[in-house]
Amino acid sequence: MSLTVPTSSAPSSSNTNTSSAGALDGTEIASNFTTFLQLLTTQLQNQDPLSPLDTNQFTQQLVQFAQVEQQMKQNDQLSQLISIEQGAQSTVALTYVGQTVVVDGTTANLNNNQANWLLNVSKPATTTITITDSTGQTAYSGTFAMNPGDQTFTWDGTGNDGQTWPPGNYTMTATAVDASGQSTPVTTQIVGVVDSVDLSVNPPLLSIGGQTYTMDQIKRVIRSS
Repeated sequence: MSLTVPTSSAPSSSNTNTSSAGALDGTEIASNFTTFLQLLTTQLQNQDPLSPLDTNQFTQQLVQFAQVEQQMKQNDQLSQLISIEQGAQSTVALTYVGQTVVVDGTTANLNNNQANWLLNVSKPATTTITITDSTGQTAYSGTFAMNPGDQTFTWDGTGNDGQTWPPGNYTMTATAVDASGQSTPVTTQIVGVVDSVDLSVNPPLLSIGGQTYTMDQIKRVIRSS
C-alpha cells in the first residue's frame, strides 16, 4: 500500500419522437394556413360591396398564424442546436477513452493488483482507512499520516493477514483526526482509467472500473508519468 501526492492537469430515444411530432405540427400549421388564405380570398371575392366584411378579424387571424409559424421555426432551430451539442458531447467523450481520471466516489476497481483512490484533508491529520469488498467484509485497514492537499492511496490487494484478494470492486471508508484529536473532514475520490464510452445514451456514459459516470462527474485528468 502507498500514499502519494499525484501530478494532475486539466482535461485538455425521445428525440426521434419529438422531431416527428415537430414535423407533423409544422405540416398541419402550413396546411391550415393555406386553407385559411383560400377561405379569406373566396370571401373577399364574394363579399357584398354595399356591406363589406370586417377586416379586423382577418388581420388578427393573420397575425396569429404568423406568430405560430415563427414559433415553429424557432423550435426547429432549437432542435438543430441541441443535435449539434449532442454531437459535440460525443466527440469530447471519446477523447477520455484510455485517460486516467478522478471522479467522486468511494468504490474503486481492483485490477492487476492495484486499486486507486484520491484522498484530501484540509490540515495535517492521522487518517484511518478501511477497505471492504462487495459483501461488506473488511479486506484491509490501516492508519496513515496525511498532509493537507490531494494524496493518492494505492492498494495492492493484500489484506492485513497477507491474503491476496481477488479482482473486483472495493469500497473505502476514511476518517481523520488532527493533532488535537479533533475529527477533520476527509474526502474520497476514485482514480481509474476510462475503458469505454456509451454513445447510445444522452449524455454519453464513461465506463471506469465497471461503473458508469457522466462527463460532469469527472473532476480532473491525471497526466501519465
